[in-house]
Amino acid sequence: MQFSILGPLAAHEAGVSIVPTAAKPRQLLSLLALNANHIVTVQDLMEELWGTSPPRSAPTTLQTYILQLRRKLRAALKDGARDVNGILVTRYGGYLLEVDPACVDALEFHRLITAGYAAFEAGSMARASILLSSALELWHGPVLVDVTHGTQISIEVTRLTECRMGALERRIDADLQLGRHHELIGELTGLAGRCPMHENLHGQLMLALYRAGRTADALDTYQRLRDSLVEDLGLEPSSPVRRLQRAILRSDPALDLREEPIRPYGGALVG
Repeated sequence: MQFSILGPLAAHEAGVSIVPTAAKPRQLLSLLALNANHIVTVQDLMEELWGTSPPRSAPTTLQTYILQLRRKLRAALKDGARDVNGILVTRYGGYLLEVDPACVDALEFHRLITAGYAAFEAGSMARASILLSSALELWHGPVLVDVTHGTQISIEVTRLTECRMGALERRIDADLQLGRHHELIGELTGLAGRCPMHENLHGQLMLALYRAGRTADALDTYQRLRDSLVEDLGLEPSSPVRRLQRAILRSDPALDLREEPIRPYGGALVG
């Protein structure tokens, strides 16, 4: 059984979809999949479906939705080799979707980024880049883009989105350390354009451009970032980005690619 959350909702067993068509059962399945192998309380499920003021019928309606999901599971499990109640499990005070973690893309994403971060900290940049790239390739759009988001799903979507950005930045750090600055310029230019006030992405782009011999473009990148921050927030760039700009102005040797990663300017990895 496969569950896809990192994009449109999809859930299949032997090629048969078990995704409900109605909005609230889709929310229910989504929240259970987001918390696969962990109990989701009845209170959290009702808050997701009906907010902080659920109707009196909410507990009964929730049980009806659970029964509907179990029917879809049973229809997909034609061989009868597994008990549906052992997959969508009732626990005291809540429900649990019990599945192989490798079958839920969000759980596989976390496994890969954890391994990627460990490789990065161990200095294995090539392995870190491969693991983090594999994790990012699991994404096929915004989390649960075709599902209504209540309070609980919104929290999980925000968490996963932040994890994705962190993994992306760390993968770029690894690629910078591997000397892939030429290859990164196009990707970072697009990212900086979509995130005009994201200081670390701009710092990474500045470093990639500088190492590619494009000092003027690196300084222009800093100026665009500063203009956006000043105009929209009334803030100057952070001290790490300002230090990086000054280092570029004086062609600081610390910016050159080295065998051992160093971070004298914070933000973007310098190595």
